[in-house]
Amino acid sequence: MRIQLNANPTELTTGATDALLGILALGCLWYLSHYRQIDRWKVGIWTWVLGLLTAAAILGAVVHGLALSDAMTRFLWRPLFLLLALLVALFVVAAVYDLAGLSGARRALATMIPLAVLFFGMTQLASGTFLVFVVYEALAMLLALGIYVSLAVRRRMRGADLMAVAILLNIVAAGIQATGSIGFALVWQFDHNGVFHLVQSVAVIVLMLGLRTSLLTAAYPDRST
Repeated sequence: MRIQLNANPTELTTGATDALLGILALGCLWYLSHYRQIDRWKVGIWTWVLGLLTAAAILGAVVHGLALSDAMTRFLWRPLFLLLALLVALFVVAAVYDLAGLSGARRALATMIPLAVLFFGMTQLASGTFLVFVVYEALAMLLALGIYVSLAVRRRMRGADLMAVAILLNIVAAGIQATGSIGFALVWQFDHNGVFHLVQSVAVIVLMLGLRTSLLTAAYPDRST
């Protein structure tokens, strides 16, 4: 079967920005692995988050960037929604780990994974599948934002302020995507989905800066990072 690119120019740029996001997440995953000896559990959970983001972004690049049948597109959205649901769940678990340690994170894991599966099931049954996911993601991101704002205000974790900024950027990106009306032209035409991926890419970079700061502070508490 011959592989063809999507003829829609905005879908093509959306696929390209999704691929860019996936490559960035994969690079961050590799970079984060160098800090595993500092905190194996923390690095492990964030590795899962970045791995799921990589897989979701690459799959999204295929869905948007290639000329697929409607049936194939609908089929591929199923694993894509599952990857995103698990990603959001583990993001919350990672935030709870920074707030409450390993015991709290394990309790959160036992709650969030079934919740992610539940929301995935709802996307398969509900007519407004994307709206269901947006609500789920918004609630989870607001919870994670509250955790990192609290950690930053109480100065309990270096890098928490950057983590909060990253989450804010992600929320802004989701808002852009939900509006469906924001776009721009810069050599190529970018619609709201393409802008969403670009803002998310910036959020991932800021997130990594926050993670790096928190891990280095844990390893070298007396050294400025």
